Amino acid sequence: MKDSYINALNIQKTSVHWMDAISENLVNLYTPGYRENMVTFKTYLDNAVPDVMLKNNGQGKAIPGTSPENVFLEGNGFFVLRNDEGGVAYTRLGEFKFDGDGVYRAADGSKVQGYILNDKGEIMSGTKAIDKNSFEDTIAQGGALAIPTTEIKLWIDPDNGKFLGKYDEYEIKDDGVLYGKANNGKDCTPLYKLAVMNFHNPQELFEYKQGQYVETAYSGKPVIGTGTIKSGHIELSNIDFKANAVYWKEAQTQLDLSGKIMSTYKQLLQSAMELLS
Repeated sequence: MKDSYINALNIQKTSVHWMDAISENLVNLYTPGYRENMVTFKTYLDNAVPDVMLKNNGQGKAIPGTSPENVFLEGNGFFVLRNDEGGVAYTRLGEFKFDGDGVYRAADGSKVQGYILNDKGEIMSGTKAIDKNSFEDTIAQGGALAIPTTEIKLWIDPDNGKFLGKYDEYEIKDDGVLYGKANNGKDCTPLYKLAVMNFHNPQELFEYKQGQYVETAYSGKPVIGTGTIKSGHIELSNIDFKANAVYWKEAQTQLDLSGKIMSTYKQLLQSAMELLS
C-alpha cells in the first residue's frame, strides 16, 4: 500500500482533473456539435488513477439551424472537411453554407467534401461509375472504397442567375444527395453526395480544434459512415446534464474526503512530533 498522504494528494489532483472535464461539459451544454468529455478510472484500489479522457460519441439532439444549407447527421460517422492546405478533418457539426463562389464550406472556411454523381445518382470515380450496390457492399464490409472526395460547388451563372447555369434551386435529401431542381421541381438531377466517414475506434480521434477531429493510429483509418441527413438542422451537444451533475457531486465528495484524509494525517504527524519533543 502506498503512503496514505500521497494517496490522498493524488486523489485530490485526480478529482480536480475530473471536475475540470465536467465543468467544460456543463459550459458547453448548448454548444452545437460539442462532444462530451468522459473521464474513467483505471483503479480505485489504493489510489484513484484516471484513464485517458475520451469523447462521448453518442447522438446529440437535432435543432433548427440558421440556414437550409445546414445539415444534421443522424447515425454513425462524421462529415468530411478539407482545408486550403489539403488537411482532412472530421466533424459532427453541419453548420455549412455556400460562399459567394458557390463552394460549400464550414464556418472556419474548410471545404465540405462529397462525391460527384452522374445523372443516375451513381458516384463517379474518375470516368468510372460506382453503382449503389457496390457502394453499399463496401459499407457492409467496413471498407472505405477508394473513391476520392471533392469539394461541393454550386456556382451561380451571372447571365441567368441559375445554379450551375440551369437549376433554379437545390435540395439535400435524407441520403445526403444534393439535387439540382428546375422547372418548378419537375426536373430533379442528383449532383453530389455528402461524404460521411466513420472509424473503428472513433473515441481515439484527436480533437485539434473544437468540434473538428483528425485520425490517429489508434482511431484507425476512415471507413464509410451510415445514417440519414436532415437539411436545415444541426446537432446540439450530446451532453447528459443530469449525469454530469451526479459526476460533479461524486468528484466533489472525492475531493472533500481526500482533503479530510490529508488534514487527519497532518494532525497525527503533528501529535507524533509533539510526543517526540
